[in-house]
Amino acid sequence: MIRISNIKYPLEKEITEDNLKSIVCKTLKTNIDNILNIKISKKSIDAREKRGGFYVLALDVHIKDEKKYLKLKDVTKVEPFIYNIPKKQHSKNPVIVGFGPAGLMASLILARAGLKPIVIERGKSVEKRKKDIDNFWKTGNLDENSNVQFGEGGAGTFSDGKLTTGIKDYRCRVLLEEFVKASAPEEILYTAKPHIGTDKLITMVKNIREEIISLGGLVLFEHKMIDLLTEDNTITGVTVENLENNKTFNIETDNVILAIGHSARDTFELINNKNHPIEKKPFAVGVRIEHSQDFINNAQYGKFACYLPPADYKLAVRLPNNRGAYTFCMCPGGYVVNASSEKNRLVTNGMSYFDRGGKNANSALLIEVYPDDLDSNNILSGVKFQRQLEEKAFIAGGSNYFAPVQKIGDILKGIGSTSIGNIEPTFKPGVTPCDFKDIFPDFIYESIRLGIIEMDKKIKGFGDENGLLTAVESRSSSPIRIIRDKETLQSIKYKGLYPCGEGCGYAGGIVSAGVDGIKCAEAIINSL
Repeated sequence: MIRISNIKYPLEKEITEDNLKSIVCKTLKTNIDNILNIKISKKSIDAREKRGGFYVLALDVHIKDEKKYLKLKDVTKVEPFIYNIPKKQHSKNPVIVGFGPAGLMASLILARAGLKPIVIERGKSVEKRKKDIDNFWKTGNLDENSNVQFGEGGAGTFSDGKLTTGIKDYRCRVLLEEFVKASAPEEILYTAKPHIGTDKLITMVKNIREEIISLGGLVLFEHKMIDLLTEDNTITGVTVENLENNKTFNIETDNVILAIGHSARDTFELINNKNHPIEKKPFAVGVRIEHSQDFINNAQYGKFACYLPPADYKLAVRLPNNRGAYTFCMCPGGYVVNASSEKNRLVTNGMSYFDRGGKNANSALLIEVYPDDLDSNNILSGVKFQRQLEEKAFIAGGSNYFAPVQKIGDILKGIGSTSIGNIEPTFKPGVTPCDFKDIFPDFIYESIRLGIIEMDKKIKGFGDENGLLTAVESRSSSPIRIIRDKETLQSIKYKGLYPCGEGCGYAGGIVSAGVDGIKCAEAIINSL
């Protein structure tokens, strides 16, 4: 198979197999009968008006007598991607705590290896979980174990489903191919900024779970790990509580992957109480910022907006106060959603469906928080800080899970809002105009203001007075790291314990969390 790179394709022209074959014939100076198969391997957008605007494609081509084309410009030979999982046997089932991206992928790899993993997930199956979330958004009736943060698929299931990442690891490809096998759109394998969307994530997650079970794995929903059992600093099992009947039981095991999410605060406390080494790490808090999607499209694509899918953006600035501000988890055509997981605390997040068809664009606008900003005597001071903001947001919203909102124009003036502008809020069950000074400490409040001003220099109109801010975005990452050995990936205290994924401080999104799950599963397989 050969790959042809740097193909420029007009934005206004539909990408069809016939058109691609025509391009290959022209590029290789060959006959169409010699082409056996064509697949897009990369696709990005160059919408700079001075350059004319085009897609940039790379095509993988099966063609007769491929060697004769390898001397041509932008033509290289590529080998099919193959990932092998060795089969193993072991008397004790590995246990995976948490069924988000890290736990999902770890369980799948272990099941493929024949090790029949047991998954402990405090939340419900994704189908039941969706009903609980829909009910919460409609009524404000929160289930603390089944919500946007907890349940099958993790927090990423009710997000935009972004699959972008900054890590360079062949396992990224493994994850994407497994997602496609489980019904994700094939385009995630080649688009520059792949995403799935909540609607397709739900089906995909369910399909992966069913494969794990078909291979002998066991998934215990509505079960919570409440203790780690050890002997001589070695894992011997876990104690589990059935949340439906409050009965507890032990599972004997010598391998536990701790794939908890960034909201598993009670598990953080459990690990801390066992005197396991934990370190504070930087994290970020802030708000969701909403604009009209038409504005973002025109700002990013200009005259090409009519040809292209909803536009996104990614901004990062260093503020005059020397603190960093950046956008995160930008959701084109998306919705600001209620992501609370604890009573009387309010949390926001962003979500999109696959078609990104909503009229608003939203993104987290986050401000860096460093360990030095917090109580130096409390290893979980980051959790305490998050909770304080969430409690204040809950009160400012009216103590009914309505979200506090503020117009951009008002926060720039340093005054509270009494109304909203022309951006209709997407948050459910509702919003309450307020003054963010009642929620944020001065260093966060002022940094949000400065961040908007600086970002407006990059996207003119980003700071329009009618733009809407929704508080509080506090769960973008974990404030702690549960320390593990860099080589074995095992806990530095307990042999057989693998701190994994976003909650333990080793990932920052669906892909990096899933990849870390694969790595921890491989570490167990290789240790047997």
